[in-house]
Amino acid sequence: MSDRLSPGLLVQAYSRGLFPMAESRNDPRLFWVDPDERGVLPIDGFHVPKRLRRTVKQDRFRVTHDLAFEQVIQACSELDQRRGRYDSWINIEIVRAYAQLFQLGHAHSVECWQDGKIVGGLYGVSIGAAFFGESMFSVATDASKVALVHLVARLRAGGYRLLDSQFVNDHLKQFHIRCVPKADYLAELAEALPLHADFERVPMGTPGAAMLALLDAPSGD
Repeated sequence: MSDRLSPGLLVQAYSRGLFPMAESRNDPRLFWVDPDERGVLPIDGFHVPKRLRRTVKQDRFRVTHDLAFEQVIQACSELDQRRGRYDSWINIEIVRAYAQLFQLGHAHSVECWQDGKIVGGLYGVSIGAAFFGESMFSVATDASKVALVHLVARLRAGGYRLLDSQFVNDHLKQFHIRCVPKADYLAELAEALPLHADFERVPMGTPGAAMLALLDAPSGD
């Protein structure tokens, strides 16, 4: 594929079930990924483990959204290297292109702060009533998990229908992630894309207990 991404190209790709990756953080080349199976997190029926539920209620972190998008994506691209595990798939071109998507309202971030410093967060792409989770990071215990709980509550309140996590991994299994064949995923995607959803429906600074209440409310409330 071209090594240059545009917002329009990204929106078209996500709308067809594709997303870009790089071989490594320092490799400028990109390729499209089209998995045979997708990880999909439930928006209705999202499972929050008991210990994490207590952490969310305690409001250990100040949780915001869309205040530090580029800081979040940069942290996601650097985290694996800091931990000495493996290289990141987020290169400089992805950082640039998704920052443009954010400026156009098609990408969002959720941030967790502690003592005035960002200690965890996540980012993703928003099209219609579909949200495509891209990556998360954490340098404080449970920060990325708290960000995920706040994200799903926000999506549920805002009328989103699909939360695509791209892949299934052990970390996400605790939230009752589904492994969805490509054909079924594309059908769910086609239903979500034409619908309107509102990422901003929940006010900034809503406490954790209220976010959990949004998750626990019966469908349709």
